[in-house]
Parts: sequence; structure tokens; C-alpha cells
Amino acid sequence: MNNKKHFLGAATCGLMLTLCADAAQSQGYPFSQRGSVTQSVAYTNISVVYGRPVARGRALFGALVPWDSVWHPGADSATRIRFDHDVLIEGKPLRAGEYSLWLIPRASAPWTVIFSRAAHVFHKPYPGSGSDVLRVDVTPIQVSDVESFTIYFPKVLRDEAELRLQWGTTGVPINVKAPYQPH
Repeated sequence: MNNKKHFLGAATCGLMLTLCADAAQSQGYPFSQRGSVTQSVAYTNISVVYGRPVARGRALFGALVPWDSVWHPGADSATRIRFDHDVLIEGKPLRAGEYSLWLIPRASAPWTVIFSRAAHVFHKPYPGSGSDVLRVDVTPIQVSDVESFTIYFPKVLRDEAELRLQWGTTGVPINVKAPYQPH
């Protein structure tokens, strides 16, 4: 009798493991992988955590991403950016802390970059202007094509850096100045 119970228990356990494995495989890999980047700019640490959607042959800006609407640059959970000291973004002050990042892309005008205090949110819906901490306008640039959405720092010089968001052939350069100096 005891052997029969062990056999039934082992068979049940094996069946459950098989079902769980099949369920996991049927879900497949996520379409958008998570990514992160960290950078020290002078004495300030900047970290970004984001989802990396893939173009997969789709038209991006003006199609998949509509003009003149708030867009979350990334996928799934909202892109989060953290500064451990106060910084200047495009010459405007931003206090140390963690923020979610949003954009308003435009067909023929500067794009608006939004830093929201609602840091831990999903990419839809936009938490609203009541949570905005800072809005700055930047001019997008044409760059070499990238398939997966990318955030990186192509330039870091002393206490200044360029934080760039890039997808397809569109780059969004954001100037960061980190004036903090330890005493």
C-alpha cells in the first residue's frame, strides 16, 4: 500500500511539473525584453530601467507611436530613471529621486520629455500632468537604425552627458548636467 501511495504521489507530481512546463512554454518569450543602463556623471549616479520593444518591420513614429500624444518610451512597466543627486535637464533643475519617463513626439516640432513622480506605474495610462515634475523640449535627430528601443549615454564629459533614447532611425538627445560636488 505504501509503494502505491508513493507511485501515485510521484506520478501526480510529475504530471503537475509537465503541465507547468507546458504552460510556461506556451507563453513563449516576452516580446519586449527588460534593459537597464547606469552612468556616473561627475559625482552623480544615473540609472534607467526600461522595456525594449522591437520594431519588427513596423513603421514607428507617426504610425505605431502617434504624433502629438503622450507616449511611454519603452514597453510594459513605465521607464524609470533615478538620480542620486540634483541635476539639470536641458538647463532646468530636477531634484534627486526616481521618476517615470514619458514623451510627446511631434512630426515637425521639438518633442516634449516628461519626468513624472509616478515612478512605479504601467506604461498605460499616462499618470497625468498632475504628477509631472519637469517638462523639457528637445529636438530629435536622425541616427543609425536600431531594431530594439535603446537608452544609452553616447557622450559623458566631466559633469555633463547626453542621455539618448533611440528607436529605428530616430534619436532623442537629452542634455544632463550634474553639478553636485562633495564637500
